[in-house]
Amino acid sequence: MKKLPKHIFVTGIDTNVGKTVVSSILVQALQADYWKPVQAGNIEATDAETLQTLISTTTSQIHPAAYDLKAPVVPIHAAELEGVEINVSDISLPETSNRLIVEGAGGLMVHLGKDLMVIDLIQHLDLPVILVSKNYLGSINHTLLSIEALQRRGIEILGIIYCGDRSEHMRSLVFDSTGVPEIGSIETTDVVNKDFINEQAKHLLSSFKKYFVIE
Repeated sequence: MKKLPKHIFVTGIDTNVGKTVVSSILVQALQADYWKPVQAGNIEATDAETLQTLISTTTSQIHPAAYDLKAPVVPIHAAELEGVEINVSDISLPETSNRLIVEGAGGLMVHLGKDLMVIDLIQHLDLPVILVSKNYLGSINHTLLSIEALQRRGIEILGIIYCGDRSEHMRSLVFDSTGVPEIGSIETTDVVNKDFINEQAKHLLSSFKKYFVIE
């Protein structure tokens, strides 16, 4: 088995598929730090603030965003509203001796700048990816397209974490088509809180140990 990389980028097949929940579970399971390089505003709380309320670990550090934008819209538009231009050369990994979970914004082709998308940021940071997927109408297409885009760029895909209701048909089709394994699964719930994150972290860590050496 291969070693689990120290730094991991969490991206999704679409918006609202569960990236922040998965990131929270990963931070809890691995006692890792967290960083969202580009944050576009949320009416209630930023993703980092949400994650802070969900994790129980006291050793994890939440690193400040490189760009913390206020408007709850696509980052390129949020930046324009503030007279800011997101420049990938200004985004570098925070210094930490700990594991680091990096969360993207939306899907891979979300624009951060005119000629800059999330997938370009992943390449710039040179990180392996965990892809978050979810069962909904069209999600097989979105999952396969996301995997194809990552593979075309030569970006390492550690595996897929599925959120919500299971569809064995979907998961078998994705694996048969791509060979990318399901390395974890997050249960459906009506309430996401610390207890849920703790429980799912234990399950996810157990699942990871089937695929990775965790040091």
